[in-house]
Amino acid sequence: MNKPNSNSNSTFTKAALLLASTLTVMSGATIAPSLPAMQDHFVNVANVELLVKLVITMPALFIVIGSPIAGMIVDRFGRKPLLLSTTLFYGLTGASGLILDSLPAILVGRAFLGLSVSGVMVSATTLIADYYIGTARTTFMGLQAAFMSLGGVLFLSLGGTLALHNWRYPFLIYLFSLLLLPLIVFAIYEPQRNLSKKILASNQGSQNESIPITLLLLIFGMTTLSQIIFYLIPVQLPFYLRSLVNATPSESGMAIAFCTLFSAFTSIFYGRIKAKLDFVSIVPFTFGIFGIGYVIIGHANNYPTALVGLAIAGLGLGLLMPNMSVWISTIVPDAVRGRSLGGLSTAFFLGQFLSPIIAQPVSQKVGLALTYGLAGGLLLLLSAMFIIMRAQVTALSVKPIKSEKL
Repeated sequence: MNKPNSNSNSTFTKAALLLASTLTVMSGATIAPSLPAMQDHFVNVANVELLVKLVITMPALFIVIGSPIAGMIVDRFGRKPLLLSTTLFYGLTGASGLILDSLPAILVGRAFLGLSVSGVMVSATTLIADYYIGTARTTFMGLQAAFMSLGGVLFLSLGGTLALHNWRYPFLIYLFSLLLLPLIVFAIYEPQRNLSKKILASNQGSQNESIPITLLLLIFGMTTLSQIIFYLIPVQLPFYLRSLVNATPSESGMAIAFCTLFSAFTSIFYGRIKAKLDFVSIVPFTFGIFGIGYVIIGHANNYPTALVGLAIAGLGLGLLMPNMSVWISTIVPDAVRGRSLGGLSTAFFLGQFLSPIIAQPVSQKVGLALTYGLAGGLLLLLSAMFIIMRAQVTALSVKPIKSEKL
């Protein structure tokens, strides 16, 4: 594996990677405060309740489709070209909701946005794993997750404010990506990985043997399930708060942003937490805190109590993505890093897409309050099960790649 290049310590390089990472959280949740008004606008469209919620999660489906392709592209053709092109495409497709005047057309625009996000997320995360190793990688991926959360705070708050005036205005926020293009052009460099086709061909067998498939599948499964549950917040919370306290779009946006703010707090400290706990130990800790927050949300009878639950859930959520990303970056060979992180991206956004499809019939039958309570109970059960199975999961882990001093 290549040694970290000194350019990776450049402030502009770090800024480019962190700001590009904020685009991923913008893909869905930014327009969450607009959903009730959008539903009112398209009230005559059949199945509008489900279709409007798919406006949030449609990008996730196409991120699922695009991420494996993006992983192959970055491993074969390089990281920077994909990051640059998909950042441009992101701005154009994301803002399409400003002018499209039918729900199906908006959903098509959201699908293309999802393809863009897959390229941005896979290339940015893979670049971070390329540029940094050991403690530096752990710290930076925690910082990446924090920036994603802080970006969510900013963009959700702004989206809620804009939605007060018109449900279309939050789509303007996606144009932010166009401002990043010059920074990506001048601050991002393609890492020298020294992976010629000849070397890859001769080492293919040994590399395949060193890939812990079972552990990867477990990580992907946990990620998908956690996102199915997490996306009850951006997709369902505006409707829950409107029924609970007649919350405005701005109040709903602030509530979701409150969750991401606390998520950013724990992400910033992920490096310190990881120094004291291993990957396996962090998982039940994350699910436990996450679950407590959801139980409180489900039992809330006023806006402040809901905020407390959202804050606690955010504390757990903030450890999830950096833990999974660093875990995978540590256990896979350099030659398949892009594809492995592409698999994580697929798992991450598959959960987001499936969330309203699974939650909608449940919430219609038992109500949103009980849906949040059941989700919290499931997370607490998973936390307990993971503690019991800790030894088995630890046994699946493999030694870090020898060329990396962790």
